[in-house]
Amino acid sequence: MSGRTAPDGEPARDDPSDAPAPGPPADARAPRHEGALARVRATWRATSLHRRLVTITAVLLGTGLVVAAVTATTLLERSLLTPVDEKLATEGQAVAEDALVFLSMGGGRLVPTDYYVRVQTPGDEAPLVTHAAQEAYGMPRVADLTAAEASAVRGTPFTVPSTKAGSTWRVVAYPFQAPDGTTGSVVVGLPLKDIHATVVAMAWTLAASGVLIVAAGVLVGGWAVRRSLRPLGEIERTAAKIAAGDLSQRVPVAPESTEVGRLGVALNGMLTQIEEAFDARTASEARMRRFVADASHELRTPLAAVRGYAELYGMGALTTQEQVTDTMHRIEESATRMGSLVEDLLALARLDEGRRGKVRPVDLTVLAADAVSDLRALDPQRRVRLESLDGVTGPRVVLGDEERLRQVLANLVGNAARHTPPATPVEIAVGAGADDRTAVLEVRDHGPGIPPEHAGRVFERFYRVDASRTRDSGGSGLGMAIVAAIVESHGGHVGVHETPGGGATVRVELPVDGPPVGGSTDAGTAPGTRDGTGTHPA
Repeated sequence: MSGRTAPDGEPARDDPSDAPAPGPPADARAPRHEGALARVRATWRATSLHRRLVTITAVLLGTGLVVAAVTATTLLERSLLTPVDEKLATEGQAVAEDALVFLSMGGGRLVPTDYYVRVQTPGDEAPLVTHAAQEAYGMPRVADLTAAEASAVRGTPFTVPSTKAGSTWRVVAYPFQAPDGTTGSVVVGLPLKDIHATVVAMAWTLAASGVLIVAAGVLVGGWAVRRSLRPLGEIERTAAKIAAGDLSQRVPVAPESTEVGRLGVALNGMLTQIEEAFDARTASEARMRRFVADASHELRTPLAAVRGYAELYGMGALTTQEQVTDTMHRIEESATRMGSLVEDLLALARLDEGRRGKVRPVDLTVLAADAVSDLRALDPQRRVRLESLDGVTGPRVVLGDEERLRQVLANLVGNAARHTPPATPVEIAVGAGADDRTAVLEVRDHGPGIPPEHAGRVFERFYRVDASRTRDSGGSGLGMAIVAAIVESHGGHVGVHETPGGGATVRVELPVDGPPVGGSTDAGTAPGTRDGTGTHPA
């Protein structure tokens, strides 16, 4: 029921039409509110960083200017009201002291320009304001005040409206009591229209200057942000070129004292690693394809020979025992070549997997002396010598797999015997490395040597310096690859150099302390290659 009353005194009935229209349920308004926030967030996330920074700068600048403007206008208004309040207090006290004189004389001489004065007693009221002030500012709307009411607000300025639109008055009230016992109130006021006009003009000036400052801030800030973000644009364009396949692109370098500079340095380092990884992968795939093709070719030749001889035998083309014996001999030779090739491939596979043999002290001098004896037995007419690289004779002990190190020397000595003319001298030298932490083995020959353009590839698998050599005269093409793989698995290094006076020298450097702890991570890798595709020059 409402609190309204009908003219006849009966309570008024509620009118259904007066009831407020039902609004949407709270649970229906909440999803719409959340949806609007979600759209705002999505729009903000989709906004570019340049626009975000400019928007944030404009909002912060505008907020600061608004706070400064409000503070300035408030302080200005207070500073302008303070002297008005002081004047009102002074004039109001004076009028209150001479209130009866004001009533008897009309107070004309007591009323300054623009002042409003009203002396009020229980039986009389004398308001006074100049005609010019009334025309400009109107009359203040001040309620009638008794002496007690005036005493309650004594000397406290307050603002009241005016009869003229757009104007207000600042007034102060005082009580008074005449000698004859007459009491009343005195109200003295001054118009605030001019003060308000000054404050409004100041506010409009601040608003206009604020708009100009914000606009200038947006323009200058946008230019500064765009210039600051230019390196990011260059990074974006570089990334697009890299995504298109050009891995040689690099981010322009900025000073590392900046965030963009540090980002560019990190990206360039990452891009270098990615490019190297792609190059290594591409080279590895190419070498693997070449290796598979060479291995297939190497196996195809003896297999074709075996198949051909077997077909001849099956067709009955071998009619004599001599033909059968010769054919079986050739089949045996082809099988032997295939077996040797497969053994070499298996040895390289084991080395590539990083399998470690029995690591124990091995005296390289003993291995070298055994290799000299083997070569003399293989070619008695060849002059073979065991030498010392540093003039010190005695044991040269390293930690390693003796069986594999013997294979290194056997391959090097066999390679020298196979690819040099008969009776060509061969020296095997043993010594200490430059830092006494390595031991050195050298196998020197005085044959035709290896051309410089081929020296870097002699450790590639199936690589031959003389492509016209057959497998019978040139071997399987894996001997030097196995040498490089074994040396690398021991943490050492192998290289080919020119022998003074002509010929080739293979130099093997091995760490005295043996292979790296945990095995070689690049077992089977030839120097200069990272996939183990070393080879010998046969």
